[in-house]
Amino acid sequence: MKQIYKITYPNNKIYIGKDLTGTLTYFGSVDAKYVENDFTIEQRKSFSIKKEILWESEKANDSEVNKKEIEYIRMLKSNDPLVGYNKWPKLKEKEI
Repeated sequence: MKQIYKITYPNNKIYIGKDLTGTLTYFGSVDAKYVENDFTIEQRKSFSIKKEILWESEKANDSEVNKKEIEYIRMLKSNDPLVGYNKWPKLKEKEI
């Protein structure tokens, strides 16, 4: 099962990612240092995140999943540093 998911961090910032295998424990490839900058050492000691499946397909090819991921990143603005942790695709001026 191919999936697009949303990770929500304790500060309510989000990360949108894709999983081409539907693995329950896969939480993406977010830049750890980028996320860590938003939390104190103390806050990192007890840390819960939420993973939500936004979209899934058994039939979509990898290219379709890639396009769907970008669609969700832009729709939810997770590439805006005030909203989320996606660094790609770059936020365009007209999207702000």
